[in-house]
Amino acid sequence: MEKLFELFYKSINGVSTDTRTIKKGSLFISLKGDNFNGNKFAKKAIENGAKYAIVDEEVYSDEGNNIYLVEDCLIFLQKLANKHRNKFNIPILGITGSNGKTSTKELIKEVLSTKFNVLATKGNLNNHIGVPLTLLELNDQHEIAIIEMGANKPLDIQELCEIAEPNYGIITNIGKAHLEGFINFEGVIKTKTELYQSVLTKEGVLIVNNEDQILQKNLPKTIKRIQYGSDIGADVKGELLNLSPYIELKWSYNEYTSPPIKTNMLGKYNYFNFLAAISAGILFDVENESINKAISNYTPNNNRSQIKETIKNTLILDCYNANPTSMLSALESFFMIENDSKNVIIGDMLELGEEALKEHEKILTLLNNNDISYYTVGNIFNECQSNKAIKAVINTSELSEYLKKNEIKGKLILLKGSRSISLEKLDKVL
Repeated sequence: MEKLFELFYKSINGVSTDTRTIKKGSLFISLKGDNFNGNKFAKKAIENGAKYAIVDEEVYSDEGNNIYLVEDCLIFLQKLANKHRNKFNIPILGITGSNGKTSTKELIKEVLSTKFNVLATKGNLNNHIGVPLTLLELNDQHEIAIIEMGANKPLDIQELCEIAEPNYGIITNIGKAHLEGFINFEGVIKTKTELYQSVLTKEGVLIVNNEDQILQKNLPKTIKRIQYGSDIGADVKGELLNLSPYIELKWSYNEYTSPPIKTNMLGKYNYFNFLAAISAGILFDVENESINKAISNYTPNNNRSQIKETIKNTLILDCYNANPTSMLSALESFFMIENDSKNVIIGDMLELGEEALKEHEKILTLLNNNDISYYTVGNIFNECQSNKAIKAVINTSELSEYLKKNEIKGKLILLKGSRSISLEKLDKVL
């Protein structure tokens, strides 16, 4: 395998796992999934311009045609990425968390890009394939890399840390996400904090929310850190000035206090993501004014805390994912917005295993206690049988048909649910 690594380093132009994105002179690595087998496309990759191809099924190997056999293509990809990562002596910032990791990554990228050439994970390509592919994009012009790390089962973060070897790290929070894969909440905590342990071995630095008791409890005692929050004990101290519905805040560090900063994001949960990004800027010596400009200019996309004005209503689209922690945060922030005409449309929170029904009932209780009009979408909410919902349906299409006949007008509406519920499709009838 080492000989192959050296051969490829000297002569390839990038790495691809998809024959549709082959660059001339690149390396194609055949990956397999439940419904595809990349080995079958190795020859096609060579025909499309790849210089070499890697397979892990002997029937597809052909060294005369530069198609080489390895034991496992995924492991080869990961080891190649780690070898490549270690060619660069630059800060590697790992980001994980149950909620907010992609938004925090984008905010940190916005701040650090005012000073550095930054490589960051594209979208949420944060798994055992996305992380190595991101690392393989590193080149001599990059001065810092931000690597997002996702997890849905034990040891996932440890695996990704072994590939990326981050020397800086941030866990946005630890909540009840993907419980089905972790079995219980303790499993989530153990897996997420694997990032802390990895940075500790590198004698690196952590960025930490000092108001998060779970994170504080699991911090290695000897590790360097910069802490953010609203408490006096924070290094970077923030103040949430307004939610109307966009966040307005100010922050201070040492002798500096910022002016009030108006942002393009909403939700108290994003307030802490802003403080994390500010802390990253401080850690890497970005000028205060550049930090302020970056967080003020950033505009989210991909249905993450977006506001959309329609002819009938104002929509808050937060439909990218949902778990008990993010749902609770979204609703509590929505309750804080000053508006007399508010509705909520919530979709099922998936991958919660045995905790699913109980966690959905908690959300309904919260809505009922706050006396707010709401609609539910999905089998789990439907099973809860809330008699206070305006309408409880199985899927988005059913609610869409209902809303065509029962219009909502003049409302501020929060749409929050798991990605596969596709609540964003309702914007056509809202």
